[in-house]
Amino acid sequence: MVEPWEHAEVVTRLGARSGVPVTVAVHSRALGPAAGGIRFTTYPTWQDGLADALRLARGMTYKNAVAGLPYGGGKSVIAVPSSVPVTPALRSAALTDLAELIATFDGTYLGGPDIGTAPADMLFMRSFTRHVFCLPESAGGTGSSSGPTATGVLAALRAGATAVFGSPSVAGKRIVVVGMGSVGTLVAQALSAAGASVVASDIDPARAAGYEWISPADAYSEPADVLVPAAVGGVIGPGVQAPLVVGPANNQLRGDEVADQLAAAGVVWVPDFVASAGGVIYTLSRESDGLDGEAALAKVETIEDTVTAILSAATTNGTTPLAEALTLAERRLGTLALAD
Repeated sequence: MVEPWEHAEVVTRLGARSGVPVTVAVHSRALGPAAGGIRFTTYPTWQDGLADALRLARGMTYKNAVAGLPYGGGKSVIAVPSSVPVTPALRSAALTDLAELIATFDGTYLGGPDIGTAPADMLFMRSFTRHVFCLPESAGGTGSSSGPTATGVLAALRAGATAVFGSPSVAGKRIVVVGMGSVGTLVAQALSAAGASVVASDIDPARAAGYEWISPADAYSEPADVLVPAAVGGVIGPGVQAPLVVGPANNQLRGDEVADQLAAAGVVWVPDFVASAGGVIYTLSRESDGLDGEAALAKVETIEDTVTAILSAATTNGTTPLAEALTLAERRLGTLALAD
């Protein structure tokens, strides 16, 4: 179902070359140009792709606001019908269709890699629009954002572990990582190196090689110290058996009400739009703001301080981390000031 309308601008177009629906959704430009990734994946219907774009764009507004970035929230979706095979020709045509749509926004929306796209795709799209970022390093960009995203997740996890366990150390902790993609794999490797007992879950068991494996159907309710959702969204309900949940997957909860249910059960959930901000912080700080790599990574590490403040406020105010993160975002967006 499509979310209630609250977006600044949304355009869905049937690609002239590909015949595939392409969407750019801008949720907010209150803080600056909207920025968010380009998702290229299959959907049962084009309406499902549109709904995903609206949800993801909203999440980017809050992600960028909480991170203190001077950007609004947006998202692009290339919604390939489930029955259509993604051939190289279709891929090129669809990326071209979306690039030309992004160009019509004239810099008020900036796109980057997301599920199904990579820095090489951004370089290809640069032939049609200047307003994509995260190009390959060989082309003067920052390359994959997976490393900075993982760094941000680990920073958030340290803050969460300190709040829940009294120490940022994960040594001896049983940690379930769901989704062994580019970010999940890096997080799992870092946690294992730090002495954690990592349980890996993925639809492809081969990706969990070297770790204890558990099926995705069971992973979210597996007893553990920490749950790291790094795969799909809309999957976490009240049955979590870990006292701490921190991960990079977008839109992790089945609904916002789950945040209250988790808190009532004593589970600390770090909002996904806070924990997953490392990639966008790093990329935009370097490619748009001109910071060097060291300075950009230092900004990523501040996610630990942000999570610490959010969890502390939730405890003090008797609220949830989600409520406090949204309050912080709304304050920066000016919503609360306008309401006053």
